[in-house]
Amino acid sequence: MTGRIVHFEIPFDDGDRARDFYGNVFGWQLMHMPEMDYTMAMTGPSDPESGPSEPGFINGGLFQREEGFTGPVVVIDVPDIDAALASVEAAGGKVGRPKEAVGDMGFAAYFSDTEGNLVGLWETAT
Repeated sequence: MTGRIVHFEIPFDDGDRARDFYGNVFGWQLMHMPEMDYTMAMTGPSDPESGPSEPGFINGGLFQREEGFTGPVVVIDVPDIDAALASVEAAGGKVGRPKEAVGDMGFAAYFSDTEGNLVGLWETAT
């Protein structure tokens, strides 16, 4: 099934401070990936390959705040990012960051909806 929110991202100004905050306050397991300048956030029991191992939650990530990425972002699963971005534009949205590979896991892109909200897209590699 597609169209589901499958991930979240939270920007930070200070990575160590953000990791300490979310780890201590919510008990999230955080895996800093310096080579990607990204921190994976597991919010509940998870399998490294398949994600959450029980229903009712999603995992996410923390990343360095940058222009255009100033607040939390939800990420929606789609079968084809290029087609989804075309639909976004046809409906009045704007592409914020075009499709880019995320290792060999899949592809990500970002768009602004008609209300100016930044939203992410995810396409799993086949």
